[in-house]
Amino acid sequence: MKIINDHPESQRYKVAAFYCFIPLRDDDIKSLKGKLSDIANEGLIKGTILLAPEGFNGTICGQPDYIDRLINVLIEGDYEGFPEIKYSWTRVQAFRRFKIKIKHEIVTMGVMGVSPNSLVGAYVKPDNWNDYLSDPETMVIDTRNKYEIGIGTFRGAINPYTDNFRQFPLWVKSFLRPFVEKNKPKRIAMFCTGGIRCEKATSYLIQEGLDSVHHLHGGILRYLEEVPEEESLWQGECFVFDQRVSLTHGLGIGNYSLCYACGMPLSVEDRKSHSYIKGVQCGHCINTYSVQDRERFSERQTQYDKLLDNK
Repeated sequence: MKIINDHPESQRYKVAAFYCFIPLRDDDIKSLKGKLSDIANEGLIKGTILLAPEGFNGTICGQPDYIDRLINVLIEGDYEGFPEIKYSWTRVQAFRRFKIKIKHEIVTMGVMGVSPNSLVGAYVKPDNWNDYLSDPETMVIDTRNKYEIGIGTFRGAINPYTDNFRQFPLWVKSFLRPFVEKNKPKRIAMFCTGGIRCEKATSYLIQEGLDSVHHLHGGILRYLEEVPEEESLWQGECFVFDQRVSLTHGLGIGNYSLCYACGMPLSVEDRKSHSYIKGVQCGHCINTYSVQDRERFSERQTQYDKLLDNK
């Protein structure tokens, strides 16, 4: 794979979002953790990487040369799969620290036996995705959390209203299976931010006996990167789990920010509300925390603002 470094001069940091479902032995995991940690620490890379028996998953941000070095470890490794990687650029560091963790799953569903390594639905390229969205016989499902869906999704997609991916199997059993049995859609097509959740979701649906299951290759981010805005059926912005908060067409930074008290994404209008105090509270959590909590949040925001002023 050729790693492309072309970018606007104003964009100082390179962001890499990646995952791969591949079987990893304990020795593989320990070796990867050591190699990736060494490069991250040397190059001051920040972000999160998860390693598990089912593969690896992460989003990292740093100087381009060090990002490329770390990604090359994953590309050149003696593994059975090949990582799905998406690159973007930002003027400021997208994360506050670096974490690398060994987990049971790289995306937590909590169901034994789900194996995207060996069983997965059909991939749909971004330039073919609109055909699925426009087909009345295709059931399109957003596999993300409800707060992510709240700031943007594809026109006509079904929202399962889940708080986390662990709740997806219950939604399948309580809603999706009865719906499919009654309405018999021609096919099911799923999507998520970068492709990892919907890929694992297809494996689960096939394991549960559902067929004609598809998913968007590379997720929303690849769609926003590759499909021209004038042809796009995306509505709103796409939530991402870093300091950029949301992205738009062409992977430009959106208009949302985070409430650092509760972690919810906030629109421009949300931040105009009388209930919003930067770093302390928002309309989602105004009745959630104690006075002592808010005092602590306020002090944290003060220290963070001083840090930014000194940069």
